[in-house]
Amino acid sequence: MAIVNTPNKSLTVNPLKQSQALGASLAFLGLKGSMPLFHGSQGCTAFAKVVLVRHFREAIPLATTAMTEVTTILGGEENVEQAILTLVEKAKPEIIGLCTTGLTETRGDDIEGFLKEIRKRHPELDYLAIAFAPTPDFKGALQDGFAAAVESIVKEIPKAGGIKPEQITILAGSAFTPGDVQEVREIVTAFGFEPIFVPDLGASLDGHLEDEYSAVTVSGTTLKQLRSLGSSAFTLALGESMRGAAKILQERFGTDYEVFKDLTGLEPVDEFLQALAVLSGNPVPEKYRRQRRQLQDAMLDTHFYFGAKRISLALEPDLLWSMVHFLQSMGASIHAAVTTTRSHLLEHLPVKSVTIGDLEDLEGLAVGSDLLIGNSNVNAIAKRLKIPFYRLGIPIYDRLGNGLFTKVGYRGTMEVLFGMGNLFLEHEETLMMNHWSSVINRE
Repeated sequence: MAIVNTPNKSLTVNPLKQSQALGASLAFLGLKGSMPLFHGSQGCTAFAKVVLVRHFREAIPLATTAMTEVTTILGGEENVEQAILTLVEKAKPEIIGLCTTGLTETRGDDIEGFLKEIRKRHPELDYLAIAFAPTPDFKGALQDGFAAAVESIVKEIPKAGGIKPEQITILAGSAFTPGDVQEVREIVTAFGFEPIFVPDLGASLDGHLEDEYSAVTVSGTTLKQLRSLGSSAFTLALGESMRGAAKILQERFGTDYEVFKDLTGLEPVDEFLQALAVLSGNPVPEKYRRQRRQLQDAMLDTHFYFGAKRISLALEPDLLWSMVHFLQSMGASIHAAVTTTRSHLLEHLPVKSVTIGDLEDLEGLAVGSDLLIGNSNVNAIAKRLKIPFYRLGIPIYDRLGNGLFTKVGYRGTMEVLFGMGNLFLEHEETLMMNHWSSVINRE
């Protein structure tokens, strides 16, 4: 059992977490024909857009209600209505993902009431799906906003229908990259299932060229697929933060579910494949048996470099849980763990303590570590402390290919193993060269 610490500081220094609204917009970007809409000032939307564009290096559709000082005081219903009508006229979305910000949440705008009144005045919008996620950025973090968006999607859009035995719903949490989603899709379809991902970032943000420009997302989970979720025979929730959405589907349609907290490492992937084999009645395909043997060999090759290494991490709770268990399975020890928001997972982490804080906290705790893990903002700390650094999370703006990076399944686990193992190997070689250089200089 870990002790969860929250530093008693009057301000955040060198922020670690991203806002809830950014997390919600990321989830909405996994739906086809979608336009995330921030109810707040233009600056809130611009900041989120910059973060996502720098991370994925793709065109990111985001809209804003453009609240001003006057409209903030008088109320934002007119801005919400005008934004929706303008988007329908110019962008023609099938789904609008409406997110609040700290500005409008502080004022207390009744968004659900706004939407009811807007639909009464504009019956021509009946075809338009609008999912509303309350995402104040003065509390919570990216993972919370992502989960709130997924919960709003499964609460508002799906309809009841006859059960399709081959169809399953997969709720992929914020810890899963587009490359992760593609890997999970390949695994699940190999067992004969027809998965519907909510959201499907593997289709929308995997980095591909389209034939023509579109103002909204051109790939992802379709509105038709979302409406058919009530027909799924089972729900797989990937990440503890997806448990709430899985419960909503169970309450609405009676769909059983299982939560997989992580899919990185030998044991978690074994459990996932075994569950799919039981659900489908089919044996594990031979290619995954071979990949498992490849991973075992990779673990043998790399465990010399992981053993007894002290590692410090700064990640969202779901991703932190996954990496802590993976690293410990390789013989490494967790020197420091810093996260962004509260989660009941934190108390169950197999470490002495977890700090809900910022990168200033990480820098103080990480002294003496052999490796740092976090987003690109940790790089400056790694340079000051002269510690190797492995990039993980959002944003990563100083590396290419973030959309296709994979860390789940046997293949993804090997990618992480070799990535971290090469850092250890390179660092040891550097230390050795410096040692002999100093010896020669003394002579």
